[in-house]
Amino acid sequence: MQFLYPSFLFALGLIAIPIIIHLFHFRRFKKVYFTNVRFLKEVKEETSNRNRLKHLLVLLLRILAIAGLVLAFAQPFIPQGNEVKTGAKAVSVFVDNSYSMSSLSSDVPLLDKAKTRATEIVEAYSVEDEFQILTHDFEGRHQRLVGKEEALALIDEIKITPAVRDMGKVMIRQTQTLNLTKLDNKVSYIISDYQKNISDFKVERDTSVEFNLVPLQSLKTANISLDTAWFQAPVQMLNQNNPLIVRVRNTGDEKAENVRLTLKHQGQTKPLGTLSVPAQSEVIDTVNISVLKAGWHEAELSITDFPVQFDDNLFFSFNVPEEIRILVINDGGGNRYLDAVFKGISVFKVDNASSKNLDYSKFPDYNLIVSNGLRSVSSGLGFELKQYSQNGGNVLVFPARNSDISSYKSFLSNYPANELMAFEEEDKSVGRINTDEFIFKDVYENSRSNLKLPSTKGAFRLTAFGSRAEEQLLTYRDGTTFLGKYRIDQGHLYLCAAPLDTDYNDLVRNAEVFVPMVYKMAVSAGKAKQIALFIGKDEVLEASNSLTGAEAVYRMRGEQEEFIPEQKKIGSKVILGVNNQIKEAGFYDLYFGDNEITEKYGYNFDRRESVLDYYTESELEGVVGDKAKVLQGNAATDFTQYIGERSRGIVLWKWCLIAALIFLALEILVLRVWRT
Repeated sequence: MQFLYPSFLFALGLIAIPIIIHLFHFRRFKKVYFTNVRFLKEVKEETSNRNRLKHLLVLLLRILAIAGLVLAFAQPFIPQGNEVKTGAKAVSVFVDNSYSMSSLSSDVPLLDKAKTRATEIVEAYSVEDEFQILTHDFEGRHQRLVGKEEALALIDEIKITPAVRDMGKVMIRQTQTLNLTKLDNKVSYIISDYQKNISDFKVERDTSVEFNLVPLQSLKTANISLDTAWFQAPVQMLNQNNPLIVRVRNTGDEKAENVRLTLKHQGQTKPLGTLSVPAQSEVIDTVNISVLKAGWHEAELSITDFPVQFDDNLFFSFNVPEEIRILVINDGGGNRYLDAVFKGISVFKVDNASSKNLDYSKFPDYNLIVSNGLRSVSSGLGFELKQYSQNGGNVLVFPARNSDISSYKSFLSNYPANELMAFEEEDKSVGRINTDEFIFKDVYENSRSNLKLPSTKGAFRLTAFGSRAEEQLLTYRDGTTFLGKYRIDQGHLYLCAAPLDTDYNDLVRNAEVFVPMVYKMAVSAGKAKQIALFIGKDEVLEASNSLTGAEAVYRMRGEQEEFIPEQKKIGSKVILGVNNQIKEAGFYDLYFGDNEITEKYGYNFDRRESVLDYYTESELEGVVGDKAKVLQGNAATDFTQYIGERSRGIVLWKWCLIAALIFLALEILVLRVWRT
């Protein structure tokens, strides 16, 4: 047996008090003379013996009562194999309050069970100890140590949140807070259902903190989730059907039948049919969205599923430009074929400009810039075209027959892209079209053998540096490149080996190839804008900057909240930091001034919680290794007693207190009942 506070044992010296009282408590007897002295002597001896026995019994009970009280304050315990740490403790308790904790554990939500466990853990410690209560929200008020009563109050306030943190980050945050205290004994508890996709524990072992995992098991639940959606084309077209790709996931062990999919757009709810999703799998469906007006659009996809419903809706937004602008840079006059192609659709607007009279500041206004037959590319133009591509623009280059090769070499090597070599006047035919790439993907219903491909009577041979990461779109029969594509940060460079001159190149006469090629180049983007964002995941946004002045700020507004995001203006762009200020799924407007909206965002709850796959206790022990201990207990386990016995062994102070009260009661009983 050991003692938590052995210094109290010095109080056992108080036992001397009843002994002293007993030894010095003499009774004075008055002498009375009787005739029969012998009879009185016998009565006196019998009474003295009975009094002596009574006094000794009372003394013993008093000694035992005092000893019991002293032992209760010393808090004896019987160790159970764990190292017992005496003194005040700093205790951190993490309560998983993510959406998966809304599922049921027997007959109550898992979060209620977690809060009960947290309360029992706090109750297992003394009022001298310090506590941190932490949740997935990582709130500022949870980054400090508080007293026992305040810790219990914080547990009562815990609610479900859309935020999700990896367990490794939770352990780091607990360690940071516990290290703020001067107490030597630091203990951590993590109460969670331990979903596999967030239970990574990718942290270094910290021996200064004792980590304990408290797993909770929920009832097995299947779940269907709207995972995400994206448009097939980076730029949505006005007055046309825009294909939207939708991904639906089934995390259950049984096939899901008749999952209804609906779309809410422009104030109308449109049923899109039903889906069948195999078990532990996903399906991808295509939905056509007809756009009848330009500007920002809000849309919502929905499915039918129960009981987990936080991932049944997907909010997304997109912007449809009123016109798609193309700039054609010429040395001389414009190209009538290029003008004719884009005149067919009113949304396209073509501007022709001379290479000697360019306004570089207007480059960002265009979706596509075509370099048509320039004899040379100046260093200034080359620099601006590269900057334009890096910011998401698309550049299409048709060199001139008499191009200055050194000028083009400097221009193309800076991208970098394959460079022009000697011009070869020979007949060559294109033998392959890359229908796997976006420019020609889904253009042709089937690969027809009679599809007429371009041919040339003269073209530049291009270098073939592997480091330039060229993607061939159109290839000559000998394997060399006719039209290549290069990814430049967020934009693209398209380089044709032949001039756009019908004397050398009949590309413009092959409408089946030329027309869709330039159309899709104009609507392509190196980095397609994400239409659906996720809370806690998409914390940094990029938007177009139309504000000037240091005091002008952007604001973000949702249906129930409004805040000023962190913002950093960089030229024509502004970088926004949300910093966990968005808590509810829905639509959020970015605006300035008198409600002038510049962007719309559709935010959704994090889909990591959709995969209801948990670690068992045995699996958890294998994953966590020696970084933490897994506390195993069933639903009926009292964690106040469990933690107490685990940290201090079998606690005996309560029994000592009960024994002291029993001895005091027996003393009173002896004094009242035993008549002498």
